[in-house]
Amino acid sequence: MSHEIKDVLPVVHMPYTDDQQIDHTTLQREIDYLFELGAHGFCLALVSDLLRLTAAERMALPAALVEMAAGRGPVIVNVGAESTAQARAYARAAEDGGAAAVMAIPPVSRALGEDELRVYFEALLDEVTLPVMVQDASSYVGNPMGIEFQASLFADHGDRILFKPEATPLGPCISALRDATGGTAAIFEGSGGVLLMDSFRRGIKGTIPGVELLDGTTALWRALVAGDEEHAYRVYFPICALCTLQLQGGLDGFIVVERYLMHKRGLFPNQVHRGPLSYFLDDETRAEIDRLFGLLQQALD
Repeated sequence: MSHEIKDVLPVVHMPYTDDQQIDHTTLQREIDYLFELGAHGFCLALVSDLLRLTAAERMALPAALVEMAAGRGPVIVNVGAESTAQARAYARAAEDGGAAAVMAIPPVSRALGEDELRVYFEALLDEVTLPVMVQDASSYVGNPMGIEFQASLFADHGDRILFKPEATPLGPCISALRDATGGTAAIFEGSGGVLLMDSFRRGIKGTIPGVELLDGTTALWRALVAGDEEHAYRVYFPICALCTLQLQGGLDGFIVVERYLMHKRGLFPNQVHRGPLSYFLDDETRAEIDRLFGLLQQALD
């Protein structure tokens, strides 16, 4: 089944059993939950603990996730890797598993020149027939890619190239990429909600948040589409404050807070992490998260 890639496409958080194996039962419950809240589809990406998954898990997950989606929406799979060969293998598993698109960050262990970046992304485009979402996650991992380079990929491949810019400052990057592609490229933002208001006004096609605040993010997106700025801001402020707490811990800040809130919601049976971790919640941060979460629920009532 073919699905348009648009609107709210959350990144699933990876639940683990007590012995740190992927908890497929909880993962299915999470996917059911996100569709119930109105997500259009979902992604397997960095805050899915992507960089802590084994190669075997990343090869097997696309087919499993597509089966769990059961035709309700598109599944986008991040296939970024440190070698082109491994990225191609992940992309092949994604297409064979039924994914609607692949997403890719460049290798994160070193900065690459544009010639090497082009070889990397062209190899993915050669490997699969799916759209390729180019992710610049340099605000928290990897190195920034030039706007002109990204636009050149779109010029060469058209609608097969989608964008998820996350370089700093995000808003001007979105506008620059929009303008460099003549306003025709599909651009998605992934700030967790903290920059969604600004990004929406710059013409994004969708947002890629987490699941832990998805009731708020879907309500915010619907309000923005409807032009209801009063309700949008009411929902946005607690989301923005919660994301600010996550941002201080970088990628692990998002992952740790997300598991805490998924457990608080009763969606995850535990808060098991795969280490090593660079960020931990202390009691005072946890208390502030609880207060802000309560404010978000009030805004949604």
